[in-house]
Amino acid sequence: MRKFFAVLLAAVMLLSFCVGAGAEAETRKMETAADADEFIEAFLGEHPEEMDGTWAFSPQMEAALKQYGGISGLAKQLAPLGKPEKIDPAYEGEVQGYKAFHIPVVFSVMSSDLILVVADGAIAGLSTGAFSGGEKEEIAESELFDSIELALAVENLGELPGILTVPKGEGPFPAVVLIHGSGSSDKDETVGSLKPFRDLAEGLAARGVAVYRFDKRSYTFGLALAADKHFTLENESIEDAVNAVQMVAAQEKIDPERIFVLGHSLGGNAIPAIARELEGKPIRARGFIMLAASPRPLDELMREQYEYLYSLMPEITEEQQAEKDQTFAELDRLQDLDALGEDDSVLGVWSAYWKWLAAYDILEAAEEIKEPVLLLQGEEDYQVTMEDYAIWQEKLGAKENWTMISYPGLTHCFVAGEKTEGSAVYTREAAVNEDVIRDIADFIGQTEAVH
Repeated sequence: MRKFFAVLLAAVMLLSFCVGAGAEAETRKMETAADADEFIEAFLGEHPEEMDGTWAFSPQMEAALKQYGGISGLAKQLAPLGKPEKIDPAYEGEVQGYKAFHIPVVFSVMSSDLILVVADGAIAGLSTGAFSGGEKEEIAESELFDSIELALAVENLGELPGILTVPKGEGPFPAVVLIHGSGSSDKDETVGSLKPFRDLAEGLAARGVAVYRFDKRSYTFGLALAADKHFTLENESIEDAVNAVQMVAAQEKIDPERIFVLGHSLGGNAIPAIARELEGKPIRARGFIMLAASPRPLDELMREQYEYLYSLMPEITEEQQAEKDQTFAELDRLQDLDALGEDDSVLGVWSAYWKWLAAYDILEAAEEIKEPVLLLQGEEDYQVTMEDYAIWQEKLGAKENWTMISYPGLTHCFVAGEKTEGSAVYTREAAVNEDVIRDIADFIGQTEAVH
């Protein structure tokens, strides 16, 4: 799974990682970084439709392009990032054994890497990833905590790079496992200029709480997972959360009886399911933290988000209206899930993913949680709103094990901003609010270990 514009709760807005047979003879092969530079330059230009029939695509990628209305239709999916302002040179890498070209692009709203995956010279995938341009960050060093590289094993796939941030001292320390929001996220949950998971890890470690964060499965293994028509939120986040709890509990200086799980956005939605899966495991979570989680269906939330973002535009062009109508028509298909077969997808997401979400009664699962739960909400969040917070309060606010806090002036990533800024809030440097970090640390500190 991939999300293209990471601030949306949408599970996918741009993905085509489809490997199949090679290219037809009359089309150009993608072989060098210079080829990737040329492709992206035209793809982001004024007339991407002129590229149709020029480059070699795998058969599955050709099918994906038809769904988007050709290369120009795929290029339109980049609109939320803004206009391209600077395109850095492509560099070659590898994704699941396939050649991949990364092209860092500075957009007017949010910078991102565009990643071309190539199989036998044919373009087999085009996705977005964390921006790799500019200065590269090294692992954090501090007088207050140590940052230890710790990979998480995934059965039949490999390892997910991760970092365990541990306070200085003898311990044992309580620990928190961080679970990403929707789409393809790195260990810092990077979105635009924000890195909320890095902020939480370093802020909590400075307050005596160890934190484990890792690259999301879809970030590391996107190519292998894209063809999996049975892929669901359980595979995307829940399994890795459960395994991370077991692994972190075994680490030096960690108190195995005080492991917490924190989920942000769609990761917060997954918390009740994670709690269920931890039942009967050797190590269960001592408590849970849900940041900007919604009890409402994902497609309902997506409609609301799109409507709000379009409402911020001074005027909507005919082309933009057509794109909106097309997106909503896709979402309409989710009203009849029985009509969707195994090979069907909606907004690039296989039907199995949507069907799993539809069958997941989040409120029922949340009510089953016996451990302490802390639910936090930014009052300026346009993606998960105070309407969602009100539902949580109505349904679960009276339960003794639930604590709920909302924060005036904070947005979806719990940084300062205003709802009316829309996605522009992700374009500036900002850190997770200190009150949020303090409240999480206090919640953990007040939750005693069970012996």
